[in-house]
Amino acid sequence: MDSLSLYEISCFAAGFAAPENLAIFLSTISGNLFAFALFLSPVPTFKRIMKAKSTEQFDGLPYMLSLLNCFICLWYGLPWVSDGRLLVATVNGTGAAFQLAYISLFFIYADSRKTRLKITGLLVLLVCGFALVAFSSLTCFDQRMRQQFVGVVSMVSLISMFASPLAVMVCLQSSN
Repeated sequence: MDSLSLYEISCFAAGFAAPENLAIFLSTISGNLFAFALFLSPVPTFKRIMKAKSTEQFDGLPYMLSLLNCFICLWYGLPWVSDGRLLVATVNGTGAAFQLAYISLFFIYADSRKTRLKITGLLVLLVCGFALVAFSSLTCFDQRMRQQFVGVVSMVSLISMFASPLAVMVCLQSSN
């Protein structure tokens, strides 16, 4: 049995290579399971929102940024950007469906018209931003550079997705 590097295992888990052994295959499955668990993590929050019929003090920005990240990573996994990244596309397509459901619930239970307008505006901005990334990646870059461009945009969106709850926490902490 060959010894594989962490890089090789990570590449396969991201859909970059064909399975060569059971360890790589299992790491891929576990990566998708962890991603699925991550997408399910807001469920208790939304149970609380639905029970209270109010978004209370929750902010919808983290869900918007998660949706943008899922869209960009989904785009990265599609054949127009990267061949052989089906796992990336499927897991992020699933994530986008979850985020859209969370945003819909957030919209339904928003406490004010102003909050609904903010959500709508952010959603329009998100769709326009994604459309700009998709359009510019197709028209401005060849296949290799397109993959690198979308990969960098994906990293930036991933960092913003994980940083947004921290920013909300800092705002709440400073207001108290």
